[in-house]
Amino acid sequence: MPVLWLALVWSADVEPVRKEWMVDGVAREALIVRPAKESDAGAPVVFGFHGHGGNMRNAMRTFQLERHWPEAVVVYMQGIPTPGRLTDPEGKRNGWQHDIGEQGDRDLKFFDAVLATLKADFKIDENRIYATGHSNGGGFTYVLWLARPDVFAAFAPCAAGSRNALRLTPKPAMHIAGENDPLVKFAGQKLVMDAVRRINGCDEQGTEWAKGCTLYKSSKGTPFVAFIHSGDHKYPEAAPPLIVRFFQENVRTTAPAAQ
Repeated sequence: MPVLWLALVWSADVEPVRKEWMVDGVAREALIVRPAKESDAGAPVVFGFHGHGGNMRNAMRTFQLERHWPEAVVVYMQGIPTPGRLTDPEGKRNGWQHDIGEQGDRDLKFFDAVLATLKADFKIDENRIYATGHSNGGGFTYVLWLARPDVFAAFAPCAAGSRNALRLTPKPAMHIAGENDPLVKFAGQKLVMDAVRRINGCDEQGTEWAKGCTLYKSSKGTPFVAFIHSGDHKYPEAAPPLIVRFFQENVRTTAPAAQ
């Protein structure tokens, strides 16, 4: 698998590295931010996925996950032209597959290749791998949840939906939704959130976790946070530190090896 490294100067204190993979004969790329501090226990890993028509550079500018969690390896993967379900039916703009099996699972294969590289190049904590994304990137976060549940400790989709919410494996999750979203309607997002709460075995009543955020505790150890804001489809500026806080509070637990 040919790999190309190219450093990009991003700012005075954050310097991502661009890396390229060949996946089924197609060149794919991502920006990787190395952890500012290394730990013997291994670094957490956070994947951030842009929306339809977006790109990895804008995702990094918007999400800024590495600024809120400098100890983490942060990865911004780049989508490729994809037919959209809500806009761009001809698929002229970059995006992500919407379901398992769609587009030859090209983006799941891309994710697998990136994760394999991270394991080879970094000392990572495999109990602290996370995914978040906005809009179509949030939808792909749900696809990863359905397809690769054992890889991740928690998820945080934003302004997104899922047609497979009832098939998900219980996992800690935060969902971010705007009450006035004209593209991914709030009513539909609420149905997904309600389904995730049921799957996760959450309490009916929640408690305040942060401003605009309600925490629903879970008997399965898979809590759910609903971050509801009054805005539209735009990614909320308050989201990144809250996403990082939620991820930091949730570590994957693994069963002890049989004796």
